[in-house]
This record gives sequence, structure tokens and C-alpha cells, in this order.
Amino acid sequence: MRSGAAVFPKITVGLDLGDKVSGACEIDAGAKVVRRGSLPTTALGVGGWFGGRERCRVVLEVGTHSPWVSRQLEALGHEVIVANPSAMYGKGHRRKRNDRMDAEFLARQGRADPKLLFPIQHRGVEAQEHLAVLRARDQLVGARTKLINHVRGAVKSLGGRVGRHGADAFARRARADIPEVLRPALEALLDTIGQLTEQIRAYDRKLERVIVERYPEALHLQQIKGVGTLTALAFVLLVEDPRRFARSRDVGAFFGLVPRLDDSSDAHPQLRITKAGDELGRRLLVSAAHYVLGCHGPECDLRRHGEAIARRGGKNAKKRAAVAVARKLAVLLHRLWVTQATYDPNYTQQRRAA
Repeated sequence: MRSGAAVFPKITVGLDLGDKVSGACEIDAGAKVVRRGSLPTTALGVGGWFGGRERCRVVLEVGTHSPWVSRQLEALGHEVIVANPSAMYGKGHRRKRNDRMDAEFLARQGRADPKLLFPIQHRGVEAQEHLAVLRARDQLVGARTKLINHVRGAVKSLGGRVGRHGADAFARRARADIPEVLRPALEALLDTIGQLTEQIRAYDRKLERVIVERYPEALHLQQIKGVGTLTALAFVLLVEDPRRFARSRDVGAFFGLVPRLDDSSDAHPQLRITKAGDELGRRLLVSAAHYVLGCHGPECDLRRHGEAIARRGGKNAKKRAAVAVARKLAVLLHRLWVTQATYDPNYTQQRRAA
């Protein structure tokens, strides 16, 4: 073999995961298809195809089943690459595709250069379990918000108005504002809102216990005013290993808080953020940024940074300021986590003055 020549894996398997049945295509080091087939998308099906055989490279796309499948394949001793299809294909879509073609496409890409797959790293089982609790709570909050908005709209349609009650106390305090004619229709909704509130509180207590018992680093991140239990825990669970980022500045891109890039020659358009990564984590960071910039936000470097951007004016200046603060907040949270430093809200201002 010539010095510096490419070394290809002996067998590369493209695995196109389906909800019930997955397609597989195997190619050898010479790029020749040696086996095709399908297998049930179950632990038994994956074990039957990949168990008890020589180590090979397996390529699959990220999706609902990819976390547990990738863990099982790694436990069986195989090299696993989880591809990011949105980064692979971008805006373009292949004109022809089916399970057979997709599996072969993944296998050939994985054999040639894994970097072309923009591989991602799945988080561990424990982090996935606790993230499921966070997401379940988020679903309950969303359902409660929809019900509250429905009650407000129904009352308003008859010329009434429900007072400005907080979501936690809405079920109890809004009853007095419901017109008699609407009580048969809305009483059950108020009861449901009350039940959802109790369930949300139960989730909150559980998450607080999880932080104390398992993620003390999330307590450290709550030094920043505006970063509460949910934001700190979601950040820790989504990042999982802070050493995966060589620079803290890369965390902004991980949460999709950096602008899209489409430069060409002298054209440098101002584009929207990528919105890559986890939607819940990004939403919580932006919500924390709104608090920092709001009337209750403290004077600090983060607030001054956002206010300076808002003062520039232009279209959606306040929204851009909130996103910029969220991006800077993500970087700051990572830095505090890595260094375990004490948060100084006026560090940049004092450094410039010095």
C-alpha cells in the first residue's frame, strides 16, 4: 500500500431506519455492494443482523430510533456514525429516494469520508431520561396555555373579560370572571387547568431533586439572574459534556443562535439564525434573555450588550437584541461550567475601565 493512501473500512453498512422495518446495504472496501436486506426496527432485529460478526462501520441518520440503535450497535462492538441529514442535504432534496437507495447512499458516504455526514453525538441514557421529564413538563405548560387562551377568548366574545391572573392561579381566580351563561361550557376546562397546574408543580419538584442529587453544576449556573432551574438543567443535559466544545463561542452555534451564512463575492446578506439544535433549549435561553432585557432585569454586561444592539435600530431590533443576549448567555454558561468561576455580572465593564 502506498504511504498516505486512504484506508477504507472492510465493511461499511448503511442503515436506513424506519419505524417498523429498516433497510440495510453493505459495501466492502472496494465500494462493491456485498449484501442488501431489511430487518425489524427492534432490539432483536438489530441484534440478529449485527450480532456476532466482525467489527464494521455502521452509518445511520439521526431520528426517533437512532439513540437506542446507536447504543446497541456500539455495545456490539461496531463503529457507529450518526449522520445529520439537514446538514448533509441543506436546502436540496434528492429527486429519487427509497429505503434501498438511502441505505446505499449512507454506506457510500460513510466509506468515503465520514465528515461528509456531519456526524452528531447522541447523549447518554440518563440525560435522555431527564430530558424526557423536561419535555413532558413543557407539553403540559403548552396545553395549559392553550386552555387558558380559549377561556379568555370565550369570555371576551360575550363582552366580558378575565382578569390578569397568573397561570398558576388562573383556575382558582378566573371562576369569578366567568359569565353564568358560559359556566356549563368552561367549568370543566377550569378543572383541567387546575389539574395541569398541579402536575406541572409535581414535575418542578422532581426536577429540583434531580439537580440536587445528580447535576450540581446546574446549581452553579443559576448564579446568573434570569437563569432558573429549567434553563440551567436543560443547558447541562443538552450539552452533557462541556469538553466537546474547543471554544465556548461554539455553543451559540450548537443551539442555533448564530446567523445563517450565504456569502458570495461581494454579497453579505443579513440572514436569520440557523435554529439548529434543540428547540426547547434555544427557547429557554431566549426566554432568559428577555428577562435580562426586561424591566426586572439587573444592570449587567449582558443587559448592556443587548441594549447597545437595540439602540442601533433597524427592523426587529429588539428581537435581534434578545437573540444576541441568548447567544452570549449560552457562551457564558459554558464558560462558568468549564472554569467553575464565580459569576461577575459587571466583569466586562470593569475590565474596560481598568
